Amino acid sequence: MVVATRDRPDGVSALLSALGRQTLGRELFEVVVVDDGSLDGAAALGSDARVDRVLHHERSHGPATARNAGWRAASARLVAFTDDDCRPEPGWLSAGLAAHRAAPGALVQGRTRPEPEQEHRLDHPRARSIRVDRLGPFFETCNVFYPRDLLERLGGFDETIPTAGSEDTDLALRAFEQGAGAVFAPEALVSHAVHEFSVVGAVRFAVRWRTLVRLVKRHPRLRSAFPWHGRVWRETHARLILAIAGLALARRDRAFLIWCAPYVTYRYGWSVRGLLRSARELPGVAPVDAAELAVLTAASLRHRRMLL
Repeated sequence: MVVATRDRPDGVSALLSALGRQTLGRELFEVVVVDDGSLDGAAALGSDARVDRVLHHERSHGPATARNAGWRAASARLVAFTDDDCRPEPGWLSAGLAAHRAAPGALVQGRTRPEPEQEHRLDHPRARSIRVDRLGPFFETCNVFYPRDLLERLGGFDETIPTAGSEDTDLALRAFEQGAGAVFAPEALVSHAVHEFSVVGAVRFAVRWRTLVRLVKRHPRLRSAFPWHGRVWRETHARLILAIAGLALARRDRAFLIWCAPYVTYRYGWSVRGLLRSARELPGVAPVDAAELAVLTAASLRHRRMLL
């Protein structure tokens, strides 16, 4: 089992506690933690009996490099990946191993849900978690298993991808291009933390999505996972573009303000309560949508592929 971490000592501790409750015998799996340049709390990992091996990077090299270091340091023929904001359920490793035995050459994707005790926080307009209820399309490393020999054939994660956001999807799609298959293991369950961002934090977080355009350029088949014939990443972006156009044209004719309606009503609809909530939350979500759109626009121009 490999996890890359940076500045989340509490998250790693919770993860290690969850691994201690696995139904798979502790002698049957190893735990490798890669500290990717943490500034706080990483030193204690070296003396944590729940970890078989800790690798320290003096500065952050990004999740792709950290995960590569982790699986290369491991000795198992099957490598399970999760993240430092995740809590694997007790049957996670057993279910992943069973799925691997049934399809030895395939990568295995487990089921991921928002942490049940935190799920109510998803009502926050800038909350984020991960939910995976079926196979694909992104094959997030919060819950995925790779045969070691497949990782070796692929050369691991692409270390030229500097941030989290597409390195895991790229790895899976390259595996498929080499003829590997994939299976879904719903019993291999991981609970993912719910994070609430400030406006500034969410805008900063948006920078990581610049890698998506390069991903689509490299793997055009991925466009089928996105709306508007794969030309936009989020529906809100298409609606925001229409709203911006409406605001610009409203200088000539205020009737064009109606073009803002699809964006304003997208989250909560046309009811009075929904419109009031949209008006209340708009100052906190529009800058984030605009930041994502700006990041993707710049990347689209750079890579000469459109994904907004």
